[in-house]
Parts: sequence; C-alpha cells; structure tokens
Amino acid sequence: MWILDSYFRFISCLNAKSLFTASELGGKLLKQNMTLKQRKELEAKMIKVFRENIKMLSAELQKILVDDLVTAFQNRVNVLIRAQKKTGY
Repeated sequence: MWILDSYFRFISCLNAKSLFTASELGGKLLKQNMTLKQRKELEAKMIKVFRENIKMLSAELQKILVDDLVTAFQNRVNVLIRAQKKTGY
C-alpha cells in the first residue's frame, strides 16, 4: 500500500494532467524515448518521492529500482499515448 501512496505522490509531483492529455513532461512532448536530461529529471523526482520507502536498500539497489521504475513509467506513458491516438481520448 505504501508503494501505491508513493506512486500517487510522484504523479502529483508531475503535471499529470498535461502528461496524459498533451503527452508532455517538463513542458516538452514525451516521445518514444526521453532525452537523457528528461530521464534524469524523472529519476530525481522518483528518488524524492520514494526516498523513505527505499532507504533500507543499498545505494546500488536504489539506483536499479529507480531506473526500473522510470523505464516502467515511460513504457506505460507510451502505451497510453498510443491508445489515446487510436481512440481519441
């Protein structure tokens, strides 16, 4: 349950409305692949939100987990962008 709460706090840190309605992240359109700068910004936001929940992990495992979370988030957004284009949401 705490992961879900942290995830929603993370989403609230982003401008989720523009992310899903205009496919933007940091004011720029989110394409299939993020720039390295966008990815680092997203990682920093995730670390900030999930810090309490992952502090018991080693620094290396924290980096791995955050990288996985960013990749999963990017994949989910890309799926939603494609679905939005197909259905016109």
